[in-house]
Amino acid sequence: MSAELFAVIDATWPARALHRAGAFVVREGQGGGKRVSAASAKGPWTGADIEAATATHARLGQPALFMIRPGEAALDAALAARGFSVIDPVVVLAAPVAALATERPPPITTFCLWPPLAIMREIWAEGGIGAGRQAVMERAPGPKCAVLGRIEDRAAGAGFVGIHAGVAMLHAFHVLPVLRRRGLARQMLREAAFWAADNGAETLALVVTRANAGALALYGGVGMAEVEGYHYRIAPGAA
Repeated sequence: MSAELFAVIDATWPARALHRAGAFVVREGQGGGKRVSAASAKGPWTGADIEAATATHARLGQPALFMIRPGEAALDAALAARGFSVIDPVVVLAAPVAALATERPPPITTFCLWPPLAIMREIWAEGGIGAGRQAVMERAPGPKCAVLGRIEDRAAGAGFVGIHAGVAMLHAFHVLPVLRRRGLARQMLREAAFWAADNGAETLALVVTRANAGALALYGGVGMAEVEGYHYRIAPGAA
């Protein structure tokens, strides 16, 4: 399942460009975050390939960053020996769409639309999801939608969903801090699930850092379970 999930992540949250560097592919992120700025091994590698990928990162003006997926312990050790440090261990959570699309959110609480409204862009920006990450959403192919969440008669949450190979992947999920713990995040997840079902997806998935205990509790509470995990290693002094 690993290869399929990583293909979904790449397809629904795409890099600006991909650059081959020996046995690695280096993603060009242009401010879109680690997922679109990391290098991944595409076959047997050597130390020279690591150096080639590091040089490509430098040419692109981004920190040398490698994604370490399951089964890549040798790469992890090689990078550790070069002083690369672990950063942002993450978990991929998933659940059947049918298990989440059971009860529609209350009227005018949630909407799926594209393009996103200006207020949604403001909500993302407040949550650190700035122009670089919003550009990732723009270049993602369809089907895709932006999920708007409303509570207390105002826009309070925004998220992005893209579909690839029957999997709907949720990204950039943010609810304004002052309006959290009122059930809006769950309603937005339900809206995303209904949209996913309407567009032929069977699974809803997302990626969250292991350090985000609140998000893990939220997603676990609606029945999403861990199906994969990975982490990054970043060059010394670049974290």
